[in-house]
Amino acid sequence: MELKDKVYQLTTYNAIAAEGMERFERAKYAINENDDPDALILRSKDLHDITFNDSLKAIARAGAGTNNIPTQRATEAGIVVFNTPGANANAVKELVLANLLLSVRPILQGHEWIQNYKFGPDDDVEAIVEANKKQFAGNELEGKKLGIIGLGAIGAMIANDAYRLGIEVYGYDPYVSVDTAWSISRRVNRVMELDDLLKICDFITVHVPLMDSTRGMIGERELAMMKEDVQLYNFARGPIVDKEAVLKAVNDNRIGGYTTDFADADLLHNEKIRVLPHLGASTEEAEINCARMAAGNLKRFLQTGDIVNSVNFPSVQMSFNSPVRITIINRNIPNMIGKISSFVAEQGMNIANMVNRGRGDFAYTLVDLEELDHEKVERLVAKLEEIPDIVRVRAIEHPGQFFEEV
Repeated sequence: MELKDKVYQLTTYNAIAAEGMERFERAKYAINENDDPDALILRSKDLHDITFNDSLKAIARAGAGTNNIPTQRATEAGIVVFNTPGANANAVKELVLANLLLSVRPILQGHEWIQNYKFGPDDDVEAIVEANKKQFAGNELEGKKLGIIGLGAIGAMIANDAYRLGIEVYGYDPYVSVDTAWSISRRVNRVMELDDLLKICDFITVHVPLMDSTRGMIGERELAMMKEDVQLYNFARGPIVDKEAVLKAVNDNRIGGYTTDFADADLLHNEKIRVLPHLGASTEEAEINCARMAAGNLKRFLQTGDIVNSVNFPSVQMSFNSPVRITIINRNIPNMIGKISSFVAEQGMNIANMVNRGRGDFAYTLVDLEELDHEKVERLVAKLEEIPDIVRVRAIEHPGQFFEEV
């Protein structure tokens, strides 16, 4: 049983912003002090070749994507994987808007030209510049059409700010959440079919997670539908855009250009392709926001069992007002709630509150008990662990003074 004075062991990978790590009180958390952690917190560390210890309960990534974490293996082991959706959204939004401007105004080319021009000591610099500036004339964004594929936290922010710049915005996302839908300006045009967006937009930016269903979602077929001068942006994940298809489209002048935040040797040294060194969330503010959110996710889960912002288990929250809470990860099959309730009753305990949520093949249950006898609680845990389809059971004592800080 995890008593309220338990010290949780954390292991960190990569440099996590101090503003996030400061949320872990020294009285409750030991950082990088042993090789048997209760939780991991990381940014880019690849965990696919790492063996998970039996005590590992949670992994938090200070960022949105979790491709560096073997999520399915973690799920099978009853390990909750967290991310920080929206924490870096403003940073990515600003980078996308900056690249929109760079696509229509040759700002960098003009800067490079004037820096490298061999002015003579008696040259009239102003006159020479005025005579040559026509080659750097561009276009304006106002009145152009921007298509946004994926209206999550980042896509929604881009949509709203692009509209304020006078851009005609079209958004496609068949799975947009209710909360996000409320945050998007009503002046953003909702497109129900991806093909319709591809055909009409001058700029197209992709903001969907990398999954089997989105890998290569922008391929030869989709590129063939786009305008010949379209500018395509990928600040989501590299494999979402088919590399060979976009290279062919660019080289055959089928599209105007491609900008990606994911370096690949095959995309370098092409005048129509702008490759950035993964700058999307590389701001001080974004790193701090991600670290704080990751720390909050872990603290809430470890001390109360609540799950928020998990990529492999459902969101489950319940007020913790009883002496003890049991958390159960089990396979999502019929009658599990009945079995759990029966086992609690057999131990002579009363359930004060209970909530259960399922997600795919697994489910998560919180059971609050009006029970002060720790030995009885431990016997209940042992009994529950004997049920074949239960993966992990925790018993958490009410965290007391630390609860308000979670």
